[in-house]
Amino acid sequence: MPRALPRPPWGWPSMKAVVTTGVFVTTLWNLRCFLNPSEVSGEAPKHTEPLVVLVWEWPSKQVPNISGDICHELYGIAGCWLTMERQLLGRADVVVFPHTRLQPGRHRLPKEKPPGQNWVWVSLESPSNTKGLAGWNQTFNWVMSYRRDSDIFIPYGKLVPNHSATVNIPAKTNLVSWVISNYRRTQKRAEVYKNLSRYLHVNIYGKANKKPLCKDCLLPMTSKSKFYLAFENSIHQDYITEKLWRNSLMAGTVPVVLGPPRANYEQFVPADSFIHVDDFGSLAELATFLKTMNSSRYRQFFAWQKRYSVKLYADWRERICTICTSYPSLPRGRVYPDLESWFN
Repeated sequence: MPRALPRPPWGWPSMKAVVTTGVFVTTLWNLRCFLNPSEVSGEAPKHTEPLVVLVWEWPSKQVPNISGDICHELYGIAGCWLTMERQLLGRADVVVFPHTRLQPGRHRLPKEKPPGQNWVWVSLESPSNTKGLAGWNQTFNWVMSYRRDSDIFIPYGKLVPNHSATVNIPAKTNLVSWVISNYRRTQKRAEVYKNLSRYLHVNIYGKANKKPLCKDCLLPMTSKSKFYLAFENSIHQDYITEKLWRNSLMAGTVPVVLGPPRANYEQFVPADSFIHVDDFGSLAELATFLKTMNSSRYRQFFAWQKRYSVKLYADWRERICTICTSYPSLPRGRVYPDLESWFN
């Protein structure tokens, strides 16, 4: 017979005790994972305090009220505290630097950057209208712009689902209109307008034609036209401004766009909601298409209204509050080495 193993002086633990101990240890481990998921998964610990976003200078000339829990009150974004108090630099998680407010040289920037703090470069202007980028290499962790490949994407507008199944086309009294404030002959839009106007009449409003429109007058005026020239001041990837969203789609007129290629526009709006200048071999063909369009074909351009409505982003408070929404998924420990190369 095989020799029995000697019993330890304290005796063998019962099977019930072994099972009980195992269950207890497993429970403790699972509880640890539940209470401290970041320690187990390797993720950064989540913020328990509100995220402090310091805006170094406000992007627009007029500074709105940002006191209190403005992100939650206006946009339903919780745990986000906006401030312009520079003495809170040491407490800020994120510091926002609008490019339009950046002065040449770095003397007006903070002298030191607290560990773990992230700096955001912000711009809604196109590369053609953005100067002095070379001086900001190795400065910013994140970029915030209209470009879809930005760390924080802030378009001028977007279509949001709205299953109203109705189409609203305002009454029309003229064919084509255009609102233009800064007219420069060297711009492509000026050249296209000049050649297009040989074949049809364009009603022009704005400072460039000494017919400025008040803020509440613009949409009622452009809505009277069947078509609107949504011509961008420069041609760049994703640079699709309020000329499309507000002056055209929201006004209830069909945009004739000049900007990035058609495929780029179709990443923002349905293909049958606009007319692209590049769709035609000549501006004479475009003019003929506009002048001879029947009502049935015209109505097709508004099919998007059955599924969507236009949301404008016009308040900088909302744009900056979106930083808090994006914050958990933004890359850490990265700095843009050459901001100018990326943006251009």
